[in-house]
Amino acid sequence: MSDPLKASSLLSPIAKRLEGKVAVITGGASGIGEATARHFVRQGAKVIIADIQNTVVSSTSTESVSFVHCDVSNERDVEHAVDTAIAKHGKLDIMFSNAGIGGKFDRTIKSLDSQDLKRVFDVNVFGAFYCAKHAARAMIPNKKGSIVFTASGISAIYGSTPRPYTASKNAVVGLAKNLCVELGKDRIRVNCISPHAVNTPILRNGLGMKEEEVDELVCESANLKGVRLEVEDVAEAVVYLGSDESKYMSGVNLLIDGGYSTTNPAFIELCNKITWRHGGVEGQGAYMTDLHLNDKRSGRPPPMRDVC
Repeated sequence: MSDPLKASSLLSPIAKRLEGKVAVITGGASGIGEATARHFVRQGAKVIIADIQNTVVSSTSTESVSFVHCDVSNERDVEHAVDTAIAKHGKLDIMFSNAGIGGKFDRTIKSLDSQDLKRVFDVNVFGAFYCAKHAARAMIPNKKGSIVFTASGISAIYGSTPRPYTASKNAVVGLAKNLCVELGKDRIRVNCISPHAVNTPILRNGLGMKEEEVDELVCESANLKGVRLEVEDVAEAVVYLGSDESKYMSGVNLLIDGGYSTTNPAFIELCNKITWRHGGVEGQGAYMTDLHLNDKRSGRPPPMRDVC
């Protein structure tokens, strides 16, 4: 008698998790988008890469991968990307709204550049709206689909990160949750991925650092020590949210941060300065605390939490 577990398409080592699905990936020419496109194709999907980087991808078109020029801040470009998917493959199953920019790394509200604010929102927020609008247009008639947005770990923590970027990514999470409610009746799932700092060109350019410098910075601040977050790790999460394996997941902001958003650096710093002594008043075994709040012996700066 055959083992039913071995017969499961989800457990089979040769199963393709996205077999027969059609996806549009914005920002698919580099970083997280590129890694996700590769994973999607490996798992059997037909992929439309929508990006402004024509020279990077225009020569990679195959039966499984097509490229369209797309500036997500231009609604007509997004509409064209979705129409291309339908024209080539007859449907759209997955929209991965991934394209985004970091904007300027100004650290105070007083130094806000209004043009930078507008540009960040045009790409990160308006682009997400356009992707959702045209994905829904294609998916509603089929009563099925998955929309995944790239948000950020800063949707769960706050610090001195760039204000426009922080606000834009929180807006994306709000949009996803709103659409989860609206599109549930059409069996369309809407989720976000929110990764911790991934060493991609956009992060290196924004910080003005080399790859090894970014690695050192991120590893030092990480909660999960000795493990580096790669673009492939984020891509795997998108594969999961795009596949039928996550058929009952919607409205989720999936944090891929190694527990970073769970930590409280101020509390950790305080605990590091506390020496617990067994003993107590009148020998009753109470605990006394010795607070060294001004202890500077380590010479270490406070934990860095501004890279997300």
